[in-house]
This record gives sequence, structure tokens and C-alpha cells, in this order.
Amino acid sequence: MNKSLHEPMYLFLCSLFVNELYGSAGLFPFLLIQILSDIHTISASFCYLQIFCLYTYAHVEFCNLAIASYDRYVAICFPLLYKTRMTTKKVAVFIAVIWLYSFVKFLITLSLNIRLLLCRNIIDSIYCHNYQVVKLSCSGTKVNNIYGLFGVFLTIVVPLLPILFSYMKILKICFSGSKQTRQKAISTCSPHLVSLLNFSFGCCFEILQSRFDMTGFPRVLRIVLSLYFLIMQPLLNPIMYGMQLSKIRNTLKHHFSCKMLAYCKASL
Repeated sequence: MNKSLHEPMYLFLCSLFVNELYGSAGLFPFLLIQILSDIHTISASFCYLQIFCLYTYAHVEFCNLAIASYDRYVAICFPLLYKTRMTTKKVAVFIAVIWLYSFVKFLITLSLNIRLLLCRNIIDSIYCHNYQVVKLSCSGTKVNNIYGLFGVFLTIVVPLLPILFSYMKILKICFSGSKQTRQKAISTCSPHLVSLLNFSFGCCFEILQSRFDMTGFPRVLRIVLSLYFLIMQPLLNPIMYGMQLSKIRNTLKHHFSCKMLAYCKASL
């Protein structure tokens, strides 16, 4: 293991990438089964499992990006205090809390869904949505609707607060700091900003599609955009961070050059 990558920011990135693998695992095996099958059905238990995986993925992703923005704020605004404020132990606690909080939050959502009596069984989507399952119920859904809106607030607004706070402070430092400070801020924050905007776009469309009637949009467009936050985020993040962050880029170059050298020696 490369010890130069054992810094807080890279630990957050590790959590981010593991979460994206987890989110992909919640979609693609089910999707592949549906593609290969002549009958496009899914059992209630697997549907609930998919909802849990995809929704916890989205929540962990957004919370990871929120904590990563605070990490960048400390690194840019307090570079001399960075190692004392963002220790490995603190980062491990942050990551553990993010995952635990996300799992507990959506276990409550799942428990509210399981108690519902479903009178219909058709979902107009290529994967299971929480609110679409709620709409299949013929029993009272008032508690689910209230908690669902409260959950959207917790998922979006709470992580948004540290993001806005961090970038307001970073912008303030950039405008009042030196050219070197601005260059450092741009180089370290641009992958995070692109990742955040990309993921927010995909999630916003998915929330709107689950809550409102989007039949006016072309069906192919709706399918592509509904898969956007599950496909583009895992593809974009490794490219963005790998290309932009010099330590990751140099480590990859060194790793592949060593592999190529070993292969050439073995071929001789």
C-alpha cells in the first residue's frame, strides 16, 4: 500500500469509490436478470432490498461529498492545522457515522414500507423506487409520505449545509489570498465540484420523476436520466480524481510502469 495515499482526503475517496461499487451492485445484477428474462418481474423482498441498496448509496454518496467539502475547507483555509484537525481517527469516525446513519435512516423507511398492504403490482420503472411502491398500497400512506418528505430533507438539506459553508469560506480565501492559494483551491476543489454537480443533477431528476408525472418526456430519455446517477457517477469520479490529483496520477503511472517493466523482463 502506498503510504502517501493514507491522507484524510484519500480515505474519503476510498469511501466514495466503495460506495459506488455498492450502488452498482444494487442495480446491475437485478437489471441483468431482467434483461435476460422473458418475464420482467421481481419479488417484493428483492424489490425492498434494491430500494434499500440504491437509497443508502445515494445518501452515503451525498454525505461523503459533504464531509469531503469540509476537508477541502480545512486544507485550504487552515493548512498548518490540517493534520491536527483532520486526523486519521477523526476521518474513520466521520466515515463510520455516515454509513451507520444512512443504513439506520433507510431501515426506518423500509420498515414503514413493509407494513403496507399492496393492491397493485406494476411499477413503471426499470428498478424499484420507494415512492412508487408506496403508491401501490391500498392502505393508509400518510406516515410514509410525511417521513418520505422528511427523509428527502435530511438527505439533501443537511449535507448541503457543510457544502455551502465550506465553499463560501473557500471563495472568501480565494478572493483575499494569493495567486498560489487560488491555484491550489482550483486544483483540489474542481474534481469535488464536478462530482457534486453531476450527482446532484442525477438525483434531482430522479426525485422529480418519482414524485411527479413525467410522462410528457420521451420514455428513452426518462430511462437514461433515471440511470444517470447510478452509472455516470461511478464512471466519472475515478477519471476526474485520477486525472486531477497528482498523487493518484503519479501512483498509477508508477504502478503501471512497474507492471510493464516486470512484463518486459518476463518476456525476455
